[in-house]
Amino acid sequence: MDFDFAAELPKFVQLLIGVAAFLVVVAVILLLVDRAPMRRRAWSHATILLLPALALLGIGLVVPAIRTTLLSFMSGDGTQWVGLTNYAWMFTQPEALIVLRNTLIWVLLVPVVVTSVGLIYAVIVDRTRFESIAKSLVFLPMAISFVGASIIWRFIYAYRAEDQDQIGLLNQLVVLLGGEPQQWLQEPPLNTLFLIAVMVWIQAGFATVVLSAAIKGIPAEIVEAARLDGASPTQMFFRVTLPSIRSAVVVVMVTQSIATLKLFDVVRTMTGGQFDTSVIANEMYNQAFRYGETGKGAALAVFLFALVTPIVIYQIRQRREAR
Repeated sequence: MDFDFAAELPKFVQLLIGVAAFLVVVAVILLLVDRAPMRRRAWSHATILLLPALALLGIGLVVPAIRTTLLSFMSGDGTQWVGLTNYAWMFTQPEALIVLRNTLIWVLLVPVVVTSVGLIYAVIVDRTRFESIAKSLVFLPMAISFVGASIIWRFIYAYRAEDQDQIGLLNQLVVLLGGEPQQWLQEPPLNTLFLIAVMVWIQAGFATVVLSAAIKGIPAEIVEAARLDGASPTQMFFRVTLPSIRSAVVVVMVTQSIATLKLFDVVRTMTGGQFDTSVIANEMYNQAFRYGETGKGAALAVFLFALVTPIVIYQIRQRREAR
């Protein structure tokens, strides 16, 4: 491949200008900090270091949030003011109501199931001989991207006609047991549950690691006292273990709730939102970028933000109380 330096020269000049500008900004910051009086130096440090972060926060979050909110009150092409029409569509039209229903199912099931699976697994493998191996195996899906995990599970749910060889693991098991292969991802509302299984498989390792660490942090004196009092394993779990790790359980539940609300990859990769499986984040993408309905997509984004905000506020309050 021939490299034409003359053709690429403007890009090198732009790069040099950018580097020079960066060095100038750094030099100015250091000069201002160095010349500031000792009493004001702390405030100078804070102000100078915070300004770039605040500028980036405003450009990357505040301005887009304001623009998105304004777009949610406008038509699909962003030229006419339509008021609450987009929000009315969200809560009245059947296709939008299915999206909200699916999102509600995800939010109700995923945090509870993930936390339950992680807690049970953490209790079972706690202080066992092969604890590290068991945790590594359950945590392994966390190393896979959501898209990669979705592709794996698409093969597991793959369907072929009854007279053909099945390549999907689930349908192969059904055939071996004498049943007929099913199109698992095309039969609502069960297909939503099959998608949820993918999310649980990915996130169970995270819950296991967090909850296992919390269990190991329970004081040995409390455990020994409960055993001396004759507590059964069930009583130990509900009266000692669970109350002692309550804060960790809350963290896992909150984290999974936020991750579920903004879920996009699994649905997009496995079904594309078809067959009544779409959720808010996927439908937001479809409306804004596929169908050209910017207003509806923005309304869904604002509603998603409104759902996530109370959870974030609750988590912040929990951390402050823990201190």
